[in-house]
Amino acid sequence: MELAGNTVLVTGGGAGIGLALAGRFIGAGSRVIVCGRREDKLQAARDKFPSLEVRVCDLSVASERRSLFEWIKADFPELNVLVNNAGIQHRINLWEADAGWDHYHREIQTNLEAPIHLCLLFLPFLAGKRGAAIVNVSSGLAFTPGAFAPIYSATKAGLHSFTMSLRHQAAGKNVGVVEIAPPAVNTDLGGAGLHTFGVPLDEFADAV
Repeated sequence: MELAGNTVLVTGGGAGIGLALAGRFIGAGSRVIVCGRREDKLQAARDKFPSLEVRVCDLSVASERRSLFEWIKADFPELNVLVNNAGIQHRINLWEADAGWDHYHREIQTNLEAPIHLCLLFLPFLAGKRGAAIVNVSSGLAFTPGAFAPIYSATKAGLHSFTMSLRHQAAGKNVGVVEIAPPAVNTDLGGAGLHTFGVPLDEFADAV
């Protein structure tokens, strides 16, 4: 897909891979909107890229996903690319998981429910637009799960499976479907300092 000439929504775009991808789209001349849970990170992202449009949104909540879609329809009717990037990762030992179901469920809601829901909302909106595309960011852990993050690995495997089905059903519909499956990348996913061994963020984003 072309990076230039688009209007793009990147979920979880306030930092990490999402912000790096947003920067590549902006550098190519596209208009970019990012959403995320933390206003401070979104403001820092806008400080780095002044043209960035931002919105605070907790994608683990279905009503906020619907509000995001309605806002995009009203304010950015030309949007033609959705990048489902938002994700959280908890490193847990299942034998010692005592944080309560809501804590673990949020990981499933953010990583799997949200991109599926957003695809269902945006597909009719994107249909027929020039260069329309959905980009789902899964993970290398979708293929080789990490026992240190069992729920995260399962959600990314689910997103990979969903993306394959979506691509099959999108054949002939003029909406491209792309999956990005990052390896370990040096970001703060799961906590600061946990991925320092990973691929440098800029190197990964340039390769994508």
